[in-house]
Amino acid sequence: MWSDKESKIDFLNFNETAESIKDLITEKELMPISVGVFGDWGAGKSTILELTKASLETDEQEYIQVHFDAWTFQGYDDAKAALLETIASTLVKKAADDKNLSAKAKEFAGRIDKIRLMGLLMDGGAALAGIPTIGGIQKIMGLFSGGDDGELDVDDVKGAVDGAKDVAKKNKGLIKDKKSFSPPKEIKEFRKAYSDLLKEFDKPLIVYVDNLDRCSPFNAISTLEAIRLFLFLPNTAFVIAADEDMIRLAVPEYHKGASQRHQTDYLDKLIQIPVHVPRPGVLEIRAYLMMLTAQDHGVTDAQLETIRCALEESLRLSWKQPQITIDELLQDHAIEKHSELRSKFVVAEQLAPLLAESTNINGNPRIVKRLLNQVKMRKKTAHRRGMQLDEKTITKLVIFERCLGTQATNKLYELIDKEKGFPKVLADLENSEVEFDEIKLPEEWKLDLAFIDKWSKLPPMFTEMDLTPAAYLSRESIPMGAVNAVMSGAAQKLVEELMKQKVRVSGVNSTAITTTPKEEYMSVMDGLIENFKLIGDWTERPTGIYGAVLLAKQDDKCCLSLLTFLKSLPRQRWLNPILKELEGTK
Repeated sequence: MWSDKESKIDFLNFNETAESIKDLITEKELMPISVGVFGDWGAGKSTILELTKASLETDEQEYIQVHFDAWTFQGYDDAKAALLETIASTLVKKAADDKNLSAKAKEFAGRIDKIRLMGLLMDGGAALAGIPTIGGIQKIMGLFSGGDDGELDVDDVKGAVDGAKDVAKKNKGLIKDKKSFSPPKEIKEFRKAYSDLLKEFDKPLIVYVDNLDRCSPFNAISTLEAIRLFLFLPNTAFVIAADEDMIRLAVPEYHKGASQRHQTDYLDKLIQIPVHVPRPGVLEIRAYLMMLTAQDHGVTDAQLETIRCALEESLRLSWKQPQITIDELLQDHAIEKHSELRSKFVVAEQLAPLLAESTNINGNPRIVKRLLNQVKMRKKTAHRRGMQLDEKTITKLVIFERCLGTQATNKLYELIDKEKGFPKVLADLENSEVEFDEIKLPEEWKLDLAFIDKWSKLPPMFTEMDLTPAAYLSRESIPMGAVNAVMSGAAQKLVEELMKQKVRVSGVNSTAITTTPKEEYMSVMDGLIENFKLIGDWTERPTGIYGAVLLAKQDDKCCLSLLTFLKSLPRQRWLNPILKELEGTK
């Protein structure tokens, strides 16, 4: 089994991206700087942050590195203060051995309470008073970044003072000592104290912000607002990992009344240099599978590093020479069970194109890893039950489930039952003398004909294999929902929200669909259909149907899957227009 946590070992040649980020944040002329590491859920953003940190730890120049996991503070009232306190506490710890520096670091940390009070005014207080975040509050926040050009001028300060007065006026009683509350003064002193402290440390501060896209829109933007406090201050770099689309769409949730231009420009103004996580192709997924396989096989750390370096070098030179072969990778015959590992590498090589190119996987490293963990779980269950099933068979079926979804999978197992473990359609698919176009495929399998064709050629061949035990294992011994166990938190949340939809049009759910990776759509539709199967009475249109239709309109596979399910229901008057609508979409 493999951990779902970010890796400190590079399995996907992400070191190249990490090195590029290191080049940016260690260039003195570019300081201060903010770098965005953008990618979908599970793409490898956290791993890239870890690799960047590790690279800096071996650098001749000493750095103060701070890691802030925004998701850890999800649900707390003051996300801004959490980031400020994390930075301040790191500086206090780093200054512990220097009495003078320690005193200054503690004095700086003490200013967080005042900033926290201002955070209360800008978020909770403003909301309670019905004040939009845009307006007076934005004038205060403008000071956080030192104005548009990094310098504070008279207009900046005057605007902030006016904004503070507006907020304070509508929040009487929240501030007991009115005389001591001066936002411009506190912010300027906070920034000056920070700048002076960093100057004495004489070390660059690198702050890594991770898991923003797992947070609620409000907390995600709150964290970014806190980052603005440090922008344009010397010797500071922020490396922010996030789903770019999710953050852009979160802006209007935080800045009520924000214009479309503000929503579009917000992240562009905050992030100076965007770095996009490269999507793994067939060669990268091949290397990834081989590394995971070698790790699971139990090779020594030294042997694993030798394999990793060889794969990394091969990927870097793939533009001008063929990929390293399996035999070249396994030149070390001291590896225990050498021939067994070689066989596993052959399977990995065969799986790579399907995992890299299938639309419901798209080479997503986290999805790939979770699929392999599902295989391991089923293999252990099969062993406990005395089933003679190998990993290749289980893997092939798990990939089918993920890529074609619940409806197609149920049809496969129905055929296995009906034809005593030997479905004719599988034999036809594996028969090279039968033309693919002549094979009568179940409707549920027509979601992705290219996938079916490639999948049928994967070993092992099922023509002469009794698949009854495999079907039983998949349906009976695996807990409900295991087919969708690889869903991200965002996808699971989307299922919940779509199931609540009562009206035909929902702007909120349309946005949620847009921010969910497309490779998750089929899993979401499967989740919806599983919920619908629990409904006993279909005479009335159930809540959630319009949510499913909304998703179906965004993806042909989802549309066909929903259509297949709805056509299996007793025909109802309310259902007819929905079927016509979906057939028109398809």
